[in-house]
Amino acid sequence: MVKILAVFTRRFALMVFAAVAVIGAGMAAPAFAQAAQSGEDAAVAKAVESLRVAMVAGDEKALNAMVEEHLTYGHSHGMLQNKAEFVKFLVGPKAPGKFNWIKLSNQTVDVVGNTALVRHVFDAENVLPDGTLTNAHILVLHVWKMEPDGWKLLARQACPL
Repeated sequence: MVKILAVFTRRFALMVFAAVAVIGAGMAAPAFAQAAQSGEDAAVAKAVESLRVAMVAGDEKALNAMVEEHLTYGHSHGMLQNKAEFVKFLVGPKAPGKFNWIKLSNQTVDVVGNTALVRHVFDAENVLPDGTLTNAHILVLHVWKMEPDGWKLLARQACPL
């Protein structure tokens, strides 16, 4: 009887150990995935910041490099632009979309495969072609796509706050 009890106890201990190992591995996998995800989140956030800087600078070369050929760019007042229209809108001393500054806040990044969804509050000071200053306070959704040369903006839609 003692021998049977010892075998049972050993088997039970092995089953408990195996269950703990399986559960622990299952819990560790999301932690590793989350760490990898955080790296991708940071890469997307860096791309968003680079786009913000290029928009304020009116940097044609940088804007063209960061934006997908099939861009759809929606403004909070309803205007839609493709890539060429978006870049032209921001480039040049009399560009209708010229910014003095842009501030992004409350940003979230959600990477799903080779796509990233970014939401943030967008505050900015615009300089109209006649020199008039206007302010923007809007909510923005970006869709970014991973390409061989990095994250590129595929779509953007804004709405008033």
